[in-house]
Amino acid sequence: MLRYTTFAEKNSMFNTPACLVIYTTNLVMKWLEETVGGLESMERINKEKAAILYDFIDKSGFYQGTAAGDSRSLMNVTFRLPSEDLEKKFVEEAMKEDLGGLKGHRSVGGCRASIYNATGVDAVKDLVAFMTEFEKKEG
Repeated sequence: MLRYTTFAEKNSMFNTPACLVIYTTNLVMKWLEETVGGLESMERINKEKAAILYDFIDKSGFYQGTAAGDSRSLMNVTFRLPSEDLEKKFVEEAMKEDLGGLKGHRSVGGCRASIYNATGVDAVKDLVAFMTEFEKKEG
């Protein structure tokens, strides 16, 4: 596919590259390099975000992490509350605070905070602040 002769033999109709994907990937790479400071910096930030959230959960007697310490994701932090009713209430109240996407996967339940690259450290701190207040109120 990357040979000119392939395109010449097929009258430039061999394949059309996924232009939007190429363009979007370029924008993300540019953002990573120019705004974040490169991959090493992104890794450091992701580890910091995950540590903030996991440390809070680990110290809490109310929230329980579901992944073993050596198997934890830097992108998806999964946890449970004392009951499914509280998990439902937690997700509903979080939405009121613009903290969406916390409902866990439909096959396993619980809660899941997705803290992907575009999620800032402040957003994770906002989530921890909400979790702290929710625990005080419901715990």
